[in-house]
Amino acid sequence: MTALADPGVNAGVHGMPFDPAVYRRLRIATPNDIRDAAILLRDTVRIHAGLDITASDSIARARPMRDAEGEVLAARIFPVARTQRWWLDRTLALRSPLIAAARLSAQPFWCNARGIWARGGRRILPEVDLADFAQRALARCAIVVPVHLPLGQIGIAGIVSPDPGCDDLGETFDACADVLALYASCFVSSYAGMVQTVSRLARAPVLSCREVECLRWAAAGKTNVETGIIVGLSQATVRFHIRNAAAKLDAVNRDHAVFKASQLGYLPASH
Repeated sequence: MTALADPGVNAGVHGMPFDPAVYRRLRIATPNDIRDAAILLRDTVRIHAGLDITASDSIARARPMRDAEGEVLAARIFPVARTQRWWLDRTLALRSPLIAAARLSAQPFWCNARGIWARGGRRILPEVDLADFAQRALARCAIVVPVHLPLGQIGIAGIVSPDPGCDDLGETFDACADVLALYASCFVSSYAGMVQTVSRLARAPVLSCREVECLRWAAAGKTNVETGIIVGLSQATVRFHIRNAAAKLDAVNRDHAVFKASQLGYLPASH
């Protein structure tokens, strides 16, 4: 497969054109589509933005994205010189500022040691620790596309300059981020949907009104005793409803149940 039959002129910081045909070809329906779609994504980003891309369908799993033959895409299709074999580092999800920021933002951003930036140079997410940025992020700067998927799964695309000395992608981000995000999200989300296995949680757990009511007060910081007083139930009954909800959600404890219920839309988002 030829990734781009007519690559045109390198758009660089002048903007990245959106091509509906490319977008359609990035959509993965079967395992045999993975390799061609990955090559297309890599070459499109290189030609039109002058950058390198790598991706993961889940920041919580060590298992890397693979093609139909089992080849790791990050090794064969998305090799970024400064991040070789990053998928083997099981601590990366805990220490990378890129991943920490992706957990908190649903929108693309770019970042370096000085900050995390949205379009127009607006600084965001000041709470994310950027100490020892290059060592922890495996790059001096990066454009990041978070891909928030069903059931709380988060994928990510990391886009970096081939120049190891580059530490500012602000101009390129403003010019190209919208299209980069569309392409990367299409690729990652369709891959995740194609490889997803049926799980207990994926069978759409249905919570009762009482279970949701108890979880809502738990999310508000109320104890079981306080929740019981508010809703007119005994402490034991509140505990029973929360345990039932946790079992349905395959959650390990009360806080985990609140988180999963929120991800599934049972609870209002906290601010």
